[in-house]
Amino acid sequence: MNLFGGLILLTILLFSAILHEVAHGFVAERLGDPTARLAGRITLNPRKHIDLYMSILLPLLLIVSGSPVIFGAAKPVPIDTFNLKEGRKDIALVSLAGPLTNIIIAIIAAFLAKFVIFSSHSLAPDANLSAIFSIIFFLLIKIAQLNLLLAIFNLIPIPPLDGSKIFALILPEKEAAVYLSISSIGFLIIFFLLFFPIGGFSLGNLIFSLLTFSQKLLGI
Repeated sequence: MNLFGGLILLTILLFSAILHEVAHGFVAERLGDPTARLAGRITLNPRKHIDLYMSILLPLLLIVSGSPVIFGAAKPVPIDTFNLKEGRKDIALVSLAGPLTNIIIAIIAAFLAKFVIFSSHSLAPDANLSAIFSIIFFLLIKIAQLNLLLAIFNLIPIPPLDGSKIFALILPEKEAAVYLSISSIGFLIIFFLLFFPIGGFSLGNLIFSLLTFSQKLLGI
């Protein structure tokens, strides 16, 4: 992939990750915790969210290297769980808000992509998509794909990803605390599973399979 294409994907990924984090903060505020709002993090201003390594360098490296799995993250919004009204239930809801936002964005983008195709054929039924329609279609498909990828990745039940806090809700409180305590090494576990398959299991292949299945559901 050329540098220009990589920068387009990076921009889409960055703003998708920002919307993901804003959703966390917004839902947390609705559930009683204003920490993200007070920190100025419920905003689309990229300067409030960008992390040099996770938002730019890591995803750019994956894009340029042609990795089948591309992911990145904005700085996590601050959440004070003691302000949440219903403890673990509200933590799970706050965690779910990010991936759910990405799924909604993907659905909207996929619908708009189909509308672009329909509009193009209606305007010029005997011609290929014009250059402008092709560009818009490409951008919408990439928005859908990258948001699906963000949602799938973040729903992996390995701490500190969002999926772990949702999964912890079904565990007894003591076991949930032990499970979530591995957050400090969670990303090491994730990277190990991505690059060193165990017993034929590859986290990267699982993510790719789920992404392919999700794209088929959306017809993209």
